[in-house]
Amino acid sequence: MASPSLLNTIFILSATFALLTPSFSYNLLYSGEYLYGGQSITEGSYTFIMQTDCNLVLYDSGRAIWSSGTARKAENCFLSMQYDGNLVIYSGSKALWASNTQTSRGNFVVVMQRDRNVVLYGPARWATGTNRVGTTNVTIAQNFTAPVVIAGDKISMVTDHNEK
Repeated sequence: MASPSLLNTIFILSATFALLTPSFSYNLLYSGEYLYGGQSITEGSYTFIMQTDCNLVLYDSGRAIWSSGTARKAENCFLSMQYDGNLVIYSGSKALWASNTQTSRGNFVVVMQRDRNVVLYGPARWATGTNRVGTTNVTIAQNFTAPVVIAGDKISMVTDHNEK
């Protein structure tokens, strides 16, 4: 029989792999990464592709639903997710299209989401801090100001949308 220590290690590695699995998916483009002509990120039937004609296109089941409008405006184009938060289509060093989302340097990611939306996310501004596998403690929020409603197995935070 395996030792408890070995079983704990196997459990932690399994849990870690389960948490990391989405980052191994094909629906993400991180800062410093590129999509060259013919490359894409996908989620189910949705495809966000840097076409060889220099057009960046979002397809839903093979039907184009969004385009950068850069088809045949240059050659050998690529999409760059920059560390300044700007998503840019380049031909050589010439920018053809940009998301115009540049900010200070950080880690960003473009996500082809399950809801068909392509979203650029930036540096985390807040987190629960509960990403440590194997801990059994409950983290209590600091600076908590909104009331919480607990009903059955659901917890909801009540917020006031009528801020003054």
